[in-house]
Amino acid sequence: MQNGTAIDARLVPMRLIPAPYWALIALSSFFQLIIFPVAGPLPVWRAGFCWFALSPLLLALMQTRISKPLTIAGAALLAYLCGVLWYMGDCSWIYQTMYLYGGLPKPIAAGILCLFSLYLGLYHALFGVLFSLARRAGWGNAGALLACPFLWVAVELLRARLTGFPWDLLGYAQIDNLLVTRLAPMAGVMALSFLIMSLNAAFAGIFLFRARKRPLVFATVVASAAMLQVCGRFFRSPTNPASTQLAVMLQENLAVGAANREVRPMTESDELDQFSKLSLNPERFSGQPLNGAAGSTEGRQPTVLIWPEAPSHLQSNDPRVLTELASLARRSHAPVIAGGLGVERDSDSSRGYLLFDSAMLLDQQGQYSGRYDKIHLVPWGEFIPFKEFFSFAHKLTEGAGDMDRGHERGAFHAAGHSYGIFICYESIFGNEVREFVRNGAQVLVNISDDGWYGDTGAPWQHLNMARMRAIENSRWVLRSTNTGITTAIDPYGRTIYQAPRHVRGAFVFPFEFRENQTFYTRHGDWFAYCCVAVTVMVIGLGLRQWVALDWKHAE
Repeated sequence: MQNGTAIDARLVPMRLIPAPYWALIALSSFFQLIIFPVAGPLPVWRAGFCWFALSPLLLALMQTRISKPLTIAGAALLAYLCGVLWYMGDCSWIYQTMYLYGGLPKPIAAGILCLFSLYLGLYHALFGVLFSLARRAGWGNAGALLACPFLWVAVELLRARLTGFPWDLLGYAQIDNLLVTRLAPMAGVMALSFLIMSLNAAFAGIFLFRARKRPLVFATVVASAAMLQVCGRFFRSPTNPASTQLAVMLQENLAVGAANREVRPMTESDELDQFSKLSLNPERFSGQPLNGAAGSTEGRQPTVLIWPEAPSHLQSNDPRVLTELASLARRSHAPVIAGGLGVERDSDSSRGYLLFDSAMLLDQQGQYSGRYDKIHLVPWGEFIPFKEFFSFAHKLTEGAGDMDRGHERGAFHAAGHSYGIFICYESIFGNEVREFVRNGAQVLVNISDDGWYGDTGAPWQHLNMARMRAIENSRWVLRSTNTGITTAIDPYGRTIYQAPRHVRGAFVFPFEFRENQTFYTRHGDWFAYCCVAVTVMVIGLGLRQWVALDWKHAE
């Protein structure tokens, strides 16, 4: 096996990078895009591209056909372009959200998407820098490929912690692989990212072997990827999870994302009356659930009623709202969880009160049990960072309000069971959602308003991240949304049924309470931090080698 390009103090300038390497960057961006939902659910065959989607990027960074290694700046630029192109495609829904619901002109909306992509593309650039340093650690391309799964996961962790936007981490591409996802209860979604990047590195490593050995190595790597993809598709859990409880989840189909789909606007009284009637007379799906996990729901009473997050005017301090929800809880003999606005008087606030994106809980007797206030708010959607510099962006928060942050991820107790409630965007933060389970939640409830995404791929992207939270914590996730996708997710990440999108109604979903806690629930992103430790070691070796070469060249 060849050890890759020899280290030389004289490095190839970017202008000498052959055109095919720029084509590799574009190809890698395209492959990274199609392994996630684009305009609907992700077909299984497209998910299989994840095993080599990043290989073209790695080949470009390796520069195997150039006699001298690429500069660190050159590696950063190649990877940066790859990241920018991928974010432009994967998060193209930002453009629609900005102009359609944020009220911004289309050129400005397009500019925001570009700036967003240029910013987050820096994480791909960082990976390029780390890969280049790994090559300089004394092991060449072979060592860099061995290190790159650690480097990639370290960058994903930084993206989650620093920027707070761990959207579509690489591991989500295999959410439907019931074999591979068994890593998640131990080490979270980033363990899947590690595995996927390992296969990508193996594909890229084929070109380090002598020509006569490449067919055998290629066949071995392809067979490994095919086995993981095919076996994961047909793998079944040891037992189907029990589902003796029933959740009635309302899909309001209000306002954002429901334009031109409602017969007439409704007053608050109309909303409360209609939503209560729907919740007391829900639709029950006929036939067997997708995974055979539950029997008929006919004649069985609901365990909990859930209303989604939506840009409505239902407020926690409104006596009419609380009276109607209390009546609904007593009539259904079940607790009610309802999204709304939490309002608290506060003389220290400039507006005289605090405003939260909240979920209210009333027990089966109609007693108000408390409120969860959303902690991780959406920047530019629910609050404006650095308002003094971005006052023009006030239009973006008009639909949801300029929110305050909550403070506690506790479990709510009702009818002898405990619920962990998280709201919308919070579902993408695995390390935060696990705190609800650590604090005793027997089931997770995700209320969301995905109408902001329109009919892009984002609702399915968002759903897949919520599915990963179910797997990581071995919990059912009850997901009630404004315009869809409303569903129940079992502890293996499978959806039992999915309510039709853009339809107003209440639907019955089976689920179960669970007590166990996974290793990931207890210890969080421990595996990702181990990858950070390896990355720091690689950086140290690479910098030392780089400095030594500079000194040698100076002499």
